[in-house]
Amino acid sequence: MNTTLKFNRTKSHFLETTRKRVDQYFKDSGQSRNANAQMWIKTITFLLGFVGLYLAIILNTVGLWPMLLLAILLGIFSAFVGFNICHDAIHGSLSKHKTTNTIFSSLFHLVGANPYVWSITHNVVHHNFTNIPGHDEDIDVAPGLIRISDEKPANRLQRFQHWYAFPLYGLASLSWVFRKDYKKFFQAKIGQHRNEHPKIEYFNLFFFKAVYYFLFLALPLMVLPISWWQLLIGFLALHMAQGVTMGLVFQLAHVVEGTHYPSPDDTGNIEETWADHQMRTTANFATNSKPAAFFLGGLNRQIEHHLFPGICHIHYGEVSKIVKQTAAEFNIPYIESPTFLVALRSHYRMLRKFSV
Repeated sequence: MNTTLKFNRTKSHFLETTRKRVDQYFKDSGQSRNANAQMWIKTITFLLGFVGLYLAIILNTVGLWPMLLLAILLGIFSAFVGFNICHDAIHGSLSKHKTTNTIFSSLFHLVGANPYVWSITHNVVHHNFTNIPGHDEDIDVAPGLIRISDEKPANRLQRFQHWYAFPLYGLASLSWVFRKDYKKFFQAKIGQHRNEHPKIEYFNLFFFKAVYYFLFLALPLMVLPISWWQLLIGFLALHMAQGVTMGLVFQLAHVVEGTHYPSPDDTGNIEETWADHQMRTTANFATNSKPAAFFLGGLNRQIEHHLFPGICHIHYGEVSKIVKQTAAEFNIPYIESPTFLVALRSHYRMLRKFSV
């Protein structure tokens, strides 16, 4: 779309009040907005898990069937590294030091994705134009196969999308590895962002993709007693696990009942302020679950993340209390599902709704 979007510029008293209260919370508690000791323990845990699983495979420590299980676990841990470490680092919220964030952002290459491209598609485009069809490319999951708004008519195949969507999510990380990053990088525009890349990013794109292909395709075939088709099975199993884990978490944050998909008018104007827009297009789930808080990197508290992407997710539990209370005072919707399964059923009903 070529229309330039413009949000309502009326001052959001909700956002202003929320920011003041969050600022006061950090001032009173004496905490940094960045990673604390608990967050660094999480970081070390997931990195050790990722490296340990990779080495257990590449050093041929187990038989073929256990190796397949390790590949699946490695795919899941790849998603956890992305959720818990890279996501915060790319947002600049992991550390107050830019160099530290850059180092941990680079780990994204090891899960098959390009951190520079992600910073554009996610930080710049998705966070500003959340759930706006034709502008937020994060919700364009497999265009032509998945329909999640009324903007486009349903085709015959999409009548069955509530059945095939979930296994299709398993291809998400494979798309990152072989297609999506290249496509987004060489597009003239991503949403409203015009692509003009520093020269070093051309090198980084191809060099680190080559490193990934070597580590996860060439090297295993060179050192393990397996055939090419056995390698292919393991590689696909890894990415199906990684893709489903990523796909479900991201979808449950924006494609559930209650979330909106606003369309601008003919001149590109959005009726709501940016903050109100975020509250109506974003959802939380399983916010009282300690395992969800530990493994999902705060992505189950997506509302807080969209309002405060510069705050490390380790603090979202306390921040969410402030946001929820303030939203109630200003009669602003706060969309949340109590559990992962409730959110999953809601997402399924949305897929079914848009299949016709």
